[in-house]
Amino acid sequence: MKNKTQPLISQQIIDDATEWAIMHGVAFRQADNTARHCPFSIAPITMQREVFQHLRKVTPLITKLISNVSEDHDFLQSSLADVAKADPFFGRLLALHQQAHGDNDNRLMPARKPLLLMRTDFMDDRQHGAKVIEFNGIAAGMAPFGQRATEFHAFLHNQWPDIYQTWLEESQSTPADNHGLEQLSFGIAQAAKKVKATFTTDALNAPKEMSYKPTFLMVIQENEDNVYDQHLLEMALHKQGLRTVRRTFKQLSTQLSTGENQRLMLEGVGAIDVVYLRAGYQYADYYSPEQNEPICCHTLSQTRLFIEQHHVAVNATFSQQLATSKTMQMLLTLMPAKDYARWGLNLEQAQLVKSVLADMKPINPETITWFYMQTNKSDWVLKNQGEGGGHCVFGDDISKKLQQLTPQEYDAWALMQRLYPHEREVPTIAVRDGEQTQIDDLVSEVGLFTAYYDGKPVTELDGYAGYLIRSKPASENEGGIHSGKGILDSLVLIN
Repeated sequence: MKNKTQPLISQQIIDDATEWAIMHGVAFRQADNTARHCPFSIAPITMQREVFQHLRKVTPLITKLISNVSEDHDFLQSSLADVAKADPFFGRLLALHQQAHGDNDNRLMPARKPLLLMRTDFMDDRQHGAKVIEFNGIAAGMAPFGQRATEFHAFLHNQWPDIYQTWLEESQSTPADNHGLEQLSFGIAQAAKKVKATFTTDALNAPKEMSYKPTFLMVIQENEDNVYDQHLLEMALHKQGLRTVRRTFKQLSTQLSTGENQRLMLEGVGAIDVVYLRAGYQYADYYSPEQNEPICCHTLSQTRLFIEQHHVAVNATFSQQLATSKTMQMLLTLMPAKDYARWGLNLEQAQLVKSVLADMKPINPETITWFYMQTNKSDWVLKNQGEGGGHCVFGDDISKKLQQLTPQEYDAWALMQRLYPHEREVPTIAVRDGEQTQIDDLVSEVGLFTAYYDGKPVTELDGYAGYLIRSKPASENEGGIHSGKGILDSLVLIN
């Protein structure tokens, strides 16, 4: 990355661009309640149309697989028992899952309905092609920002065509349609209306139920700054005829109750049809110092369990969070394609899914010896079970980390083939905090959104629901928009 003493683009254009971003909600909230625009690229990335079409085809199949795996409760308990011993938070999740579903001899069917809102992240590796980085099944947000980035580049193309073309890789490329905000809200609305309909068919409850709109509850973190992406989704849900409310786990711990026929009720609001967790992927989300608990985070995690014991659509269920974990990704990668038949995929579909799974290896004495003696350390990345940025170890740091791990911790970690995506062939301009920087080695991560309710696709595009592009300098390991050196981007296609 290098700075220029003279601006490459006039400050007037940069100001127009940043004001457009803030006006359209592409921003983070600051501590003083002002808004800061998300960092963004001045022109989109380019991808071969056939590569993107392959990802469009395979990603709903991945979601179908994960959806069915997540409802195979005996498989989750048996296959994830070792990692639960190695990772305390993961162990807590598996224990909560067992509370919700019972043990193998006394299997329970919790009342919740699974709504899988998933983002599958890919990188288009120079040598191996497009491969999965990770599955995101809880707090899989930023579909609104993904759509807004596509709209932002269309705005630039219209307002400043010469600038747009100057920084575009291929002049003959065409923007890839992106309706992530509309499609995700459409899928959520379908689930909400189906849950509500099960109560309105009851003659006794029908008059009461008919008097309110389907209601969507977003579970949020306290004092978080990534609120505009969330509010954009809420605004789209309002257009779908839904009412939306926001609460933390701490608030919900005293505000939830049970209505007739296992209806989930929220104090001051009434019946809830959909619960969408934008929190719950780390211990901190369940921590309340006022509780002073002997078991960390017990009360607030039991609030999440209480939700699952009601007739309400939930994303993410305990099952979905376990099924989209790094360990499950590794197990599915190591498994023969024919074994996917257990979860409803034929061999052709299974092979399509396998075609985008990057190599993964468990951590054990044999793998550690192999890593030290036989491999190029830059070909691998070490991952734990954490969600979001900051949970990966690269290069020589892998050896140091492996030496620090005790055998009891091995199952919480996995080695994964490191992906080296194509660098953008022309430099681009990144705009962060109103300042422009030329980046000569930009690489991109492509996240595809999908929505399934009760095992079936619920978007107008057969489960697919748009995409998110995050780009970063190739020299940077952390590419998050929110935490890292990432910038918001969009996609154009070439033949």
